[in-house]
Amino acid sequence: MILNYIWIAFFLVAFVVAAGRLVIGGDTQVFTDIINASFDSAKTGFEISIGLTGILSLWLGIMKIGERGGVVQAFARVASPVFSKLFPSIPKDHPATGSIFMNLSANLLGLDNAATPMGLKAMQQLQELNSKKEAASDAMIMFLCVNASGLTLIPVTIMMYRAQMGAANPSDVFLPIMLATFTSTLVAILAVCVKQRINILQRNLLLFFGGLIAFIVGLVLLFRSMPQEEVSLYSTLFANTLLFTIICGFIVSGLRKRINVYDAFIEGAKEGFQTAITIIPYLVAILVGVGVFRASGAMDFLIDGVRMGVAAIGLNTDFVEALPTILMKPLSGSGARGMMLDAMNTYGADSFVGRLSAIVQGSCDTTFYVVALYYGSVGIRDTRYTVPCALLADLAGAIAAIAMAYVFFS
Repeated sequence: MILNYIWIAFFLVAFVVAAGRLVIGGDTQVFTDIINASFDSAKTGFEISIGLTGILSLWLGIMKIGERGGVVQAFARVASPVFSKLFPSIPKDHPATGSIFMNLSANLLGLDNAATPMGLKAMQQLQELNSKKEAASDAMIMFLCVNASGLTLIPVTIMMYRAQMGAANPSDVFLPIMLATFTSTLVAILAVCVKQRINILQRNLLLFFGGLIAFIVGLVLLFRSMPQEEVSLYSTLFANTLLFTIICGFIVSGLRKRINVYDAFIEGAKEGFQTAITIIPYLVAILVGVGVFRASGAMDFLIDGVRMGVAAIGLNTDFVEALPTILMKPLSGSGARGMMLDAMNTYGADSFVGRLSAIVQGSCDTTFYVVALYYGSVGIRDTRYTVPCALLADLAGAIAAIAMAYVFFS
């Protein structure tokens, strides 16, 4: 229900702000801008869905081969010691566990195009276990919140943008991003665990978080030992090599099981096409709401209000210029990316604001897009407490990003 109220608020707040700009400021263009933004956003939502068709067909086809070949079930067994604690409602060795594992692994490597189809497949499998088909299950909520927290170990895309914008050392935000996104993910897991009364002090969970921290520290030490210009090159090479190895491994598993690999791929690809069509109205709805809110000028008023409030209590206001990226991130991935690039272009890629915008961009995922996409793919209408927990993780990620920027670059 909370998504319903937020969506309504986008329109009503936009109307009030636009009416004020028309009556008080004499801005006769504002309502035209709002209508144009709604049309453009609806077109964008459709184009994103259609653009996902090929990617979804490819990866759901590959996933079907892996499922028939027994690889997904093998991943489920590997992840079971940890996931059985975080997702207690999922039966042991269920394929959903393997799909969740692959989705989170792809996200860790920054492979968004692979992560999304795997995540949608996981949602379909979780929906099969869901007794209330229109309400999100506990397992769905945990999965969505972890996804929305955007845990990424190798922010290849952000480093690429920084290089294009002329940064002297594009990878200098690597460590701050990793720490910020780890904070966001940890808060997401803790928030859902508290809500679902999951004991976070269980041995397997403590070992998992300890191992993850050790892995992050090791990765940081490895990258620090490499020349900065090679970090992006080798991280991209590693991620894509691993991804293609997984694809070939799935095909080999199919051969070992003596299945018709081609037919299995076609069957999965058909599911990808249907999924892409299903999510169109959900993406259009959320993107139009966000587009209207932005076009009305409500976002600008919000940022100006925060700036004045921070200045009034005597705090440092350097981070305020990065607020457009911070506030846009939960609402629109492309919008936040545009804000980040604008900050780099205006203040410089190596400025405090430019670096902070990059850290924020990598600290979490786009909550409302993730919720609309994943829940929309399986027809979930009641998201329960997904959005509050995900937004709490976004807030933690934003605060951590600001703190990291002051620690590393102030």
